[in-house]
Amino acid sequence: FRADKAGEVDPGRHAALGGSYAGVWPMGLFWFLQPDTLFRRLVKRDVAGSPFVVRLEVFDGLRLVTGPQDQPLASCEAERWYVGPGMQRVPIREGRVRGALFLPP
Repeated sequence: FRADKAGEVDPGRHAALGGSYAGVWPMGLFWFLQPDTLFRRLVKRDVAGSPFVVRLEVFDGLRLVTGPQDQPLASCEAERWYVGPGMQRVPIREGRVRGALFLPP
């Protein structure tokens, strides 16, 4: 991404300049995450109890592997809640189908 005059980047307005996706995607940083190990998925098991936390770091140039000597230019933590306050989780089991139904208060 290229930052604006204030030094901020908004993935919903600024197009990706390289990496695993192209174009303007507000959630592109998360939708296009790829695991370090093949056939592993980024899955949150307990979606009701705690947020999904991702630490984002920006480095000068491309870094495939970072070491202790590499310091990020900026970093932050983004959290995403899957279930709002007061939501009720109802487990679903019907034949071979497994899932959960989330009901609002």
